[in-house]
Amino acid sequence: MVASLPYPPRTLRRALRAMGCSRFCLPFFQAMERQSVPLLATVAEGGYRQGYTRRPLSEAAAEMDLLWLIQVGVLRREVDGQGITDSFRLTPLGSVLVAQMEAQITASPGASQGSRSGPSWGDRLYNSVYRWVKLTF
Repeated sequence: MVASLPYPPRTLRRALRAMGCSRFCLPFFQAMERQSVPLLATVAEGGYRQGYTRRPLSEAAAEMDLLWLIQVGVLRREVDGQGITDSFRLTPLGSVLVAQMEAQITASPGASQGSRSGPSWGDRLYNSVYRWVKLTF
């Protein structure tokens, strides 16, 4: 179990919104709790078959979403003895949010691990604008 760190509610909402608006599913984030996940494990049919994505992704699309999740504090790049790798892991904030997502699924009768109600259009719009502003300025 992850010890809950005192994150501001605004940070939690922004990070959870970014996770929900990303192209990745809960099993992807759960895998990152146990081990680092390489970028190539998320692309094309392989990522889709493993339940990491809702549809096959190009390498560029997957990397853009992963980099955005780094910016909001959910993920970090894995580092080895020679420097940064192409693998990613959850941050403590990401672990807290995965635990929240799992608790919501457990509380919802009949919900499967990979399913979720999805972000609202307002969430998607807010995330897109915030992402554009962060990348532009």
